Amino acid sequence: MRAKQRGETILSTTTAINSENGRRWRPAPAIHVSVFLHAAAAVWLVAHPPAWPWALGVLGANHLALFLAVLWPRGQLLGPNLVRLPTPAVRRREIALTFDDGPDPEVTPRVLELLDRFRAKASFFCIGEKAAAYPDLVKEIARRGHSVENHSYHHHQAFAFFGISRLRREVDAAQATVAALTGRPPGFFRAPAGFRSPLLDPVLAPRGLRYVSWTRRGFDAVSGDPNRILRQLTRALGAGDVLLLHDSAPVVLAVLPALLEQISAQGLKAVSLASACADELVE
Repeated sequence: MRAKQRGETILSTTTAINSENGRRWRPAPAIHVSVFLHAAAAVWLVAHPPAWPWALGVLGANHLALFLAVLWPRGQLLGPNLVRLPTPAVRRREIALTFDDGPDPEVTPRVLELLDRFRAKASFFCIGEKAAAYPDLVKEIARRGHSVENHSYHHHQAFAFFGISRLRREVDAAQATVAALTGRPPGFFRAPAGFRSPLLDPVLAPRGLRYVSWTRRGFDAVSGDPNRILRQLTRALGAGDVLLLHDSAPVVLAVLPALLEQISAQGLKAVSLASACADELVE
């Protein structure tokens, strides 16, 4: 009963969030092409029924291309994708540290202490149900000046293959949970595992959410080698980079001090995505 009441509260809160921050959805070129091919195939089959093998072949190739686009985390085919910070942030020598899959009651507090020690800020892409389970930790992230962003509510591995209604529920529940805890609705979204649905953009746009991937990642969620992770994160490190780590992975605690030292040594400044993009107009 309590869970049902919480769900109703989340949905009602989301309505207010969406109306305040929404923007117009503009389909990506790949979506325009896909719609055109489906319409053309339908007309072709009506005019020339024996051509159905060719029509199915064209549509099959189109769906294969969309599937490959889903598996290309840093791609732009399915819509705008922030892989690097905007030009003003580059000029300010800023980079963005981003942490996925938290909050974690053991790792996240220690990550926060390390960030404080180096006077660094970051963005935490929190899983909604974890945020609901550790509300004080989410509030502490925000209190220390970091931004808390949307990483879906349940972090399903099949997220990219959900229908649009289920995508809305996943995004809305996480959006409202974070907003209720921090007083600020997230402005950025990252899909679980970075796999982006072709149906995701029309969900994000009216909610005022901007899609983010990364410049590079260390694979700290699957690797236990701190030196290898550090090399992957710092190879050609420069202003404007968006780095992906996980505050659900204990190994990040061995990587982060050396990473923050390198950032400082190169005259770079670690900031949150909200800060780095504050002066950029998002249509």
